[in-house]
Amino acid sequence: MKVLAAMSGGVDSAVAAARAVEAGHDVVGVHLALSRMPGTLRTGSRGCCTIEDSRDAWRACDILGIPYYVWDFSERFKEDVVDDFIAEYAAGRTPNPCMRCNERIKFAALLEKALALGFDAVCTGHYAKVIEDEHGNRELHRAADWAKDQSYVLGVLTHEQLKHSMFPLADTPSKAEVRAEAARRGLSVANKPDSHDICFISDGDTRGWLAEKIEMEPGQIVDQTGSVVGEHEGANAFTVGQRRGLKLGRPAADGKPRFVLEIRPKENKVVVGPEALLAVDQMRGIKVSWAGLPIAEVAAQAEFDCMVQVRAHGDPVPARARMEADDDGRQQLVVTLVDPMRGVAPGQTMVLYQGTRVLGQATIDSARSLSWDPAQVS
Repeated sequence: MKVLAAMSGGVDSAVAAARAVEAGHDVVGVHLALSRMPGTLRTGSRGCCTIEDSRDAWRACDILGIPYYVWDFSERFKEDVVDDFIAEYAAGRTPNPCMRCNERIKFAALLEKALALGFDAVCTGHYAKVIEDEHGNRELHRAADWAKDQSYVLGVLTHEQLKHSMFPLADTPSKAEVRAEAARRGLSVANKPDSHDICFISDGDTRGWLAEKIEMEPGQIVDQTGSVVGEHEGANAFTVGQRRGLKLGRPAADGKPRFVLEIRPKENKVVVGPEALLAVDQMRGIKVSWAGLPIAEVAAQAEFDCMVQVRAHGDPVPARARMEADDDGRQQLVVTLVDPMRGVAPGQTMVLYQGTRVLGQATIDSARSLSWDPAQVS
C-alpha cells in the first residue's frame, strides 16, 4: 500500500512512519509548512510546526530511508485555523484550534492531496485506533494507552476519511515504549519533549494576541441578576469559567469569588456569578459529524445513552443524546448530562463515545443550566 506519512518532527510521527515502513508499505514522508514566517510559531517543546521540527522530520526520514517533502499549507492554515480562531472569539465562543487543524488540514487538505497523488492512506502518530466491523465499515476507537489517547481530536473524521487513515501507534501501551523504540531505531527525536498549547501564538499570551486581531471596546461586567459589578476592556478576551483578571469593583455579597458565566459580544457584556452556576445540564451542538457510519438511533432521531467529552484531556461523563431540529429546521445534537458539568463554553467541541468507540462530534452552540436562566440578565 502506498502511504503518506505526516511527519510533525516529533517522536510519535517518526515511530508511526517507521512501523509503516516495517509493515512493508511504500512510505513517503511529508512535513506541513503552516506559516510563511515559521519563526513566529512556537519552538522546542511548545510547538509542532517550526523550522526545527521540519529538520527533525527530515532526519527521521533519512534514517528510515524514505523520501521527504515539505508541503506549503500556510495559506490554508491561516484561513481554516487561524482566521477561524479569531472569528470564533469575536463571536464570544471558545474554539479548539487543534480540532480545526486535524479536521481541515491534516485530514481534509492533506488527505485530499494525498489521494489525488495516488496514495492509499495517510499515516499519523495519533494515539487512536481504527476497527472494522463485521461488514467492513470502519469505526474510530480509543487507543490502548488511555493516558495518551487522542481520539477526541480525531472525532471530526468522517466515514470516508477513516477509510484512508492509518494510526500505527493504536495498540502501544505507553509513550515510554514509543520513546524506547525510537531510541532503538536511532531516531534523534527519541527524547524530544511533547508539543502543547497553540502553535501560532508564539509567546503564549492568547489575550494579548487577540487584542491585536479583534477590535476591543470597553464595556460592562454584570452579575447573574444584571447588576453592574465592573468594567472590561473587551468582552472577546474572556472565556467561560475564567476567574482571574476580572478586576471587579464590587465584591460578591458572600465574599466568594465570581466566574465568567457568559460572554455577550453583541451587547459587549461579560456575565459573572458564583461557581455553582458554571454547572450545565444540557448542551446543544451544531456542525455535527459522525466518525464512521452513524448508529441507528441517529437516523431515527431516537435518544441514546453515551459518554460525552468536552476537552482533549477531560474525563468522559454519562449522558443521553438525540438529534433534534431547531426552529429553522436545522439539525442539532442535544446532549443531556446525567450529572451537571462545570464550565462548558460555546465553541468547544463535544465528542460522543459508546465504550471505546467514537460516535461523532459537534461544536457546542449553547450550554444550559437548569438552575439559572441567562434570559434574566438584562
